[in-house]
Amino acid sequence: MFEGQPKGLYALALANTGERFGYYTMLAIFTLFMQAKFGWTEAQAGQVYAIFLAVVYFAPLFGGMLADKIGYGKCVTIGMATMFLGYCGLAIPTAPDTAGKISMFAGLTCVSLGTGLFKGNLQVLVGNLYDDPQYSSRRDSAFSLFYMAINIGAMFAPSMARWITNQYLANYGFVYDAANQNPQYLEALYGAYGLCFGVACVSLIMSAVIYFACRNWFRHADVTAKQAKAAAAPVEELTPKQTKDRIIALLLVFAVVIFFWMAFHQNGSALTFFAKKYTNLTVSGPLRIGFNIFSLALIAASVYTGFSTFQSKLQKTRIYCGITTLLLWVGAIALFFGMANPTMAQPSDFQQFNPFFVVALTPFSMAFFGALANKGKEVSAPARIAWGMFVAALGFGVITLASVNLISPMDLGDNTQSILSPSWLISTYFTLTLAELLLSPMGISFVSKVAPPKYKGLMMGGWFVSTAIGNYLSSIPSMLWNRIPLMYNWGILIALCLISALVMFALLKKLKAMTA
Repeated sequence: MFEGQPKGLYALALANTGERFGYYTMLAIFTLFMQAKFGWTEAQAGQVYAIFLAVVYFAPLFGGMLADKIGYGKCVTIGMATMFLGYCGLAIPTAPDTAGKISMFAGLTCVSLGTGLFKGNLQVLVGNLYDDPQYSSRRDSAFSLFYMAINIGAMFAPSMARWITNQYLANYGFVYDAANQNPQYLEALYGAYGLCFGVACVSLIMSAVIYFACRNWFRHADVTAKQAKAAAAPVEELTPKQTKDRIIALLLVFAVVIFFWMAFHQNGSALTFFAKKYTNLTVSGPLRIGFNIFSLALIAASVYTGFSTFQSKLQKTRIYCGITTLLLWVGAIALFFGMANPTMAQPSDFQQFNPFFVVALTPFSMAFFGALANKGKEVSAPARIAWGMFVAALGFGVITLASVNLISPMDLGDNTQSILSPSWLISTYFTLTLAELLLSPMGISFVSKVAPPKYKGLMMGGWFVSTAIGNYLSSIPSMLWNRIPLMYNWGILIALCLISALVMFALLKKLKAMTA
């Protein structure tokens, strides 16, 4: 799994892990922060959330265009500095007035622009490592590992947000209560959320330290097509028709995945509102283990040591890995028994399940598709994307079943109907993660492989533009939250995913011919 990969992959992956940890700590509580501080409705908070995500993922288009001219590494560095300023702006305590809103929007702007310079270009650097024929066959597995590393940061983020929130509220004599609208409580709550933005500042510094300390490991990949040509380095030459066909193929893929991201990014809005309004946050029994991030981390680690137990070439290593796997499970179970029964969860906690499942399931995904490739039945990236759309529809089918007989938000108002088991949301996140593993890392790998050399940054930016459009459209369920029954809201997402899957399946032969 990890054998035969260049060192630069691990440096870039760890740098992204730190940045994503801060980003997702902030994102876990962002809509809740806006509701607590400014008293905004689900529709208002969801709209700002969607616009922010849209800009975050649209900005890499311009970041990629700039990087194709001045260099990927330069843009990554500028991006980290800009994001740091943005998180500092968000972390500064302000009153819930016009000045507070201006400060928040200024911070969000810097975070968005900085991410546009950082995110796509870091992934171009990863892709460039695999232009070397020595590593080219490992490109897909590399992006799976890179994607897994991103989600390690995302996995710990919601628990960090919850810990900070609980500690801060306790200083004022409060405990978290989704139904509490007391002004003193809300002031303490949004003050706690403000500290979560400070976490992003610290994690970004750690990311920068890793990036610059290990820069020699990937410096050779920080070369644009223009720079490579000037240095007389070999560059893939394409005819004008080949260039045009590849760009069209990528644009077709971008158009389809818009609807996946529209559906998938309900985790910070509609699915969080669902957790707040309908889910029983008093968790008892075996489900408690899912709300102890350290137990989840040990379980995820045990997957990798477990695979090494069977895959390692040395018997001594297999024995060590087997023993380590058992110890990791013992530790996870010990932490579970040390938890309070029942345990009180928060709506943002559910956002840790998606990254946990990504980290834990990545080895199974790599093993499954690796086995198919070894049998001569390799599944192409576009085909995986099509199947990912289909599985996403199944994921929202799960939450639709949970919504049967629930009072609609428009009738529920500010009240809660906290009757559903957390297992419904956990199952939804599990299914959506299966879809994500089929679609996201393979889509990024496909772009890095197919993009014409002189447009690598631009095309990677295009992938994020499709994500941006999907992120903005993700506000639709939030806007409809208090207007239509839950079943209809989820039904819209199911229909869009199914239609997109069918379109993608219909395009497979055409895409294969255009990228040959």
